[in-house]
Parts: sequence; C-alpha cells; structure tokens
Amino acid sequence: MHVTIDPTLLDKIPQFKIGVIHYNKIIVSDSPQMIKGRMQLYQENLFFELQEQSVTDRPNIKEWRTLLKSVGMDVNRYRHSAESLLRRIAKQQYLTPVHTAVDLNNFFSLQYEIPVGIYDKQAIQGDIFITLGEEGTGYEGLNGRFNVLHSIPHSQDEAGPFGSLYVDSKRTATSEQTTEAIQLFYIKPSMNEVEAMQLLSSAGNMFIQICGGTFHTSIIKGGA
Repeated sequence: MHVTIDPTLLDKIPQFKIGVIHYNKIIVSDSPQMIKGRMQLYQENLFFELQEQSVTDRPNIKEWRTLLKSVGMDVNRYRHSAESLLRRIAKQQYLTPVHTAVDLNNFFSLQYEIPVGIYDKQAIQGDIFITLGEEGTGYEGLNGRFNVLHSIPHSQDEAGPFGSLYVDSKRTATSEQTTEAIQLFYIKPSMNEVEAMQLLSSAGNMFIQICGGTFHTSIIKGGA
C-alpha cells in the first residue's frame, strides 16, 4: 500500500506532509482504566489552560487554520479535528471512551494539537491518495451526517474518500474487530522531518504498549 499527495495540494502548501503509522496484529478493546484516567486528567488540565488562552490563539491550532484558509477551506464552519476536540474541552464537554484505537487517536490529536485519523486497513481498498475535495466530494461520516469535503484536504482510496482532517467516514472506522490499522497524522508543515519521525515513533510505541502488535512509520511529502 502506497500513500501519495496530490501535486495540486503541494502547489498550495509546499511543506505539506503526512505521517503514516501502519499497525499489524493489534488488539482493539475497551480502554483500560489507566488510559481512561490519564485521558480524563489530561482533559481537565487542558480545560484550565483554555481558560487562560483561547483555542484559536494556540500556535499549533493557528498554524493549521491559516494553512487551511489558504486552500479555500471555511475554517469557521469546518474546524479541523484537533481544534474541535479542544473546543469541546474548553466547554467541559469531555470525551467519553470508545475503545483503545479511538481513545489513543484522540489523545494523540490533543497532545500534538494536529488532526489525526485511524482507519481499519481491511476496509481500505488499494493505495491512499491525499488530495483536496472538489464540488460534491463527500461521505457518510462518523458524526451521522453526509459531510461535504469541498476544499478540504482528505484521504481517498480506490472506492473514494474515507478520511479527512475534519471528520472521518463510517466505511473505514476502526472497531474491536480491527487487527490492522493505518493512522494518518497531518503533521504541521513547520515541523521538520526529524521531529515528525520522533512524534510518530513516540505515538506508535505508546499505541502498541496498549494494543500490542507491531508498527511501521513513514513520512509522505512532496516527491514521495
């Protein structure tokens, strides 16, 4: 399986890059109490931070908002996932546990303040292509609605779009039956490749400590 980025997207954001973690032989289950407790404490600490600094003033959030505006995304209507999660926490609408794959994915998105998506590899058909949505591009999302992806960076396979930095599709969602997964990190363009690989290695090691299995990381950028 290959992951490539549309040259049109790279023309607009030359430093655009995607971090990929491919997990094998994992066990997805109800999150252990240690993860639930850590996630709750992390959200409570973030809540107090967000009383002193608004979500959109945080440098990592601001960087993605600026970049997404540059490709035509309406960032006030369609907020990327890390910003949406932080806005929930600022209102004390804390995230409820789902299972280890989703809970860890949300934790990484909050920790690094970037959009992160995790997908069941068995539901992905062929290679992955990262591109900008056109008029009419969309899918049935995890939010229970048909989500339009016009001017929104997203991932697609041979069957069509399945994930984005806004909301993911139902088609490729992970479950407790998932044993192989692909996790996509929308790395900040300002982050260099060494830092990005360190981020992926840290996330991957934490994930397999909880879910078992093995992982492989890669950075996809222009010319990949």
